[in-house]
Amino acid sequence: MDHFEIRDGVMHAEDVSLADLAAKVGTPFYCYSAATIERHYRVFAAAVAGLGNGDPLVAFAVKANPNLSVLATLARLGAGADVVSGGELARALAAGVPADRIVFSGVGKQNHELAAGIEAGILQFNVESEAEILMLGAVAEHYQRAVDISIRINPAVDPKTHGKISTGGADAKFGIPWDRVPAAFALAATQEWLRPVGLAAHIGSQLFDLGPVEDTIRRLGDLARAMTEAGHSIKRIDCGGGLGVPYRADQPPPPSPADYAAMVARVTAGWPWRLVFEPGRMIVGNAGVLVSSVILTKEGARRHFIVVDAAMNDLLRPSLYNAWHEFRALSPRQARRIATIVGPICETGDTFAEDRDVEDVAAGDLVAFMTAGAYGATMASTYNSRALVPEVMVKGAEWAIVSQRNQPAAMLALDARAPWL
Repeated sequence: MDHFEIRDGVMHAEDVSLADLAAKVGTPFYCYSAATIERHYRVFAAAVAGLGNGDPLVAFAVKANPNLSVLATLARLGAGADVVSGGELARALAAGVPADRIVFSGVGKQNHELAAGIEAGILQFNVESEAEILMLGAVAEHYQRAVDISIRINPAVDPKTHGKISTGGADAKFGIPWDRVPAAFALAATQEWLRPVGLAAHIGSQLFDLGPVEDTIRRLGDLARAMTEAGHSIKRIDCGGGLGVPYRADQPPPPSPADYAAMVARVTAGWPWRLVFEPGRMIVGNAGVLVSSVILTKEGARRHFIVVDAAMNDLLRPSLYNAWHEFRALSPRQARRIATIVGPICETGDTFAEDRDVEDVAAGDLVAFMTAGAYGATMASTYNSRALVPEVMVKGAEWAIVSQRNQPAAMLALDARAPWL
């Protein structure tokens, strides 16, 4: 469910007309619905409440949308944060997420990032290699601070999702192969300032099949029992995230939070460990849209092109993953036609949709790419020296620009001529 709907012939975000926003902010821009973010978090948190031993930690995957206002909205609801860089850690803390509700994941943490997490006093690091165990042990010794860690396993399962967002296969770069986990715990136990207290797994994103997730969580439980029998004090199991969202109306819906929670409840019944969850896309995906203007339409040799002012640098997913985003006019049109939707960047890959049945729009019309709240603005770039688009948040009838447009002058100010020029 989202809070984008047609009222009086125009798409609104909650009680704000997106056409009015376009006139005031300019296009393209991202718009987020606070009500949608809040609802999705509450539904997920309610579904998993009571699972495991003690209150589960719902740690929002910051990589999905690191906007400060998005994070602050979630922090006020009690969300934790799953971060994968020092920058994301700084954003989570600035948004008001308590340090003891932050989990630091990622396969390539650097010493300065490990230090930042230790200094902040985060809940735990999810370590992903034996080398990282030694790195973190050395940094923790430098600070003379005891640090909780979970070992992220690579369960060697097929998550049945797009290859570029699959993270649990045997050849993935993430985690430690499950058969090396006992040795990894033994290694961690040799580090004076590390406390190996948990296990973690995350097999991929945009998951529609709960079977691989269930297999992974079962494996986590088996390993946790084995590590307990080996003398380690296990406190937490991080089940990861990855639940899908409905990008296309003509496809079956993904599992609901209730479906997911019922599976987890069945698998973890009687577990003595606290559970951690890392939802990202399912919280913010449908909470955002990318609003754009049609620059012009043109006829190719065999195709009708709609050229919009948004581009692959603003929304990379279609180019990177061949991802589908619904394309809608802000003022609905009855007439439809087959069209290819492209941006102005000098790349054939700057294509949002090919030969799709869409509303017949013309130059000057306002349009929206739906379900753009996750992995949208966060993956943007300034390719072709294009400005980063602003981000707007709506709450009821109120709205605010929560990330400014990066104008060319500001971009130039970051450059400097070499002294010999």
